[in-house]
Amino acid sequence: MRILFAKTLRNLRINKELSQRELAERMYVTRSTVARWESGSRLPDAVMISRLAKCLDTDVNILLSAAVESDDAQNVIMVDDRKIFLAGALPILEEVMPNAIITGFTRPSEAIEYAKANRIALAFLDIELGKTNGLDLCRTLLTINPRTNVVYLTAYIEYSFDAWSTGASGFLLKPIATENVRAQLKNLRYPFSFGGAQD
Repeated sequence: MRILFAKTLRNLRINKELSQRELAERMYVTRSTVARWESGSRLPDAVMISRLAKCLDTDVNILLSAAVESDDAQNVIMVDDRKIFLAGALPILEEVMPNAIITGFTRPSEAIEYAKANRIALAFLDIELGKTNGLDLCRTLLTINPRTNVVYLTAYIEYSFDAWSTGASGFLLKPIATENVRAQLKNLRYPFSFGGAQD
């Protein structure tokens, strides 16, 4: 069944004349995530399948009928309203946490919808998100799942004091670097297996 989904996705992507990288950019995931979906080694969940259907301009039922339940990998999200930041940061997260399902969002509302449908192990949240701020988003995510680890992302150190009052696990200054992400993972309130070199 995984092979059926993999072949279906690959055929739809090719018919739209998209490369794996181009589809990944539209989905706010890494190219290797798309490659795993197309190899059958990993399956997207229902929310991501819906997003795939929109990106590929196809009936969501075509993808749903080819999919099975997602695997037990941990869900990690990153929310930042700047696409360029997500494009640079998602590969870093995937390098550090190769066994996690890593998904990026530019809209807090989409992240909340995703969190309602999936158990989020770790959320990296920008503090300035347009009309919504990361502090409020953190509180919402923790209401949905109190065991979600939250790490704030910002270019402004002065936000750190407000961030700690929300129950966050950590704080990273932008731009993020591999070694800084690894250091934060050691301090999570609710540790989990993420498959990294220092896991």
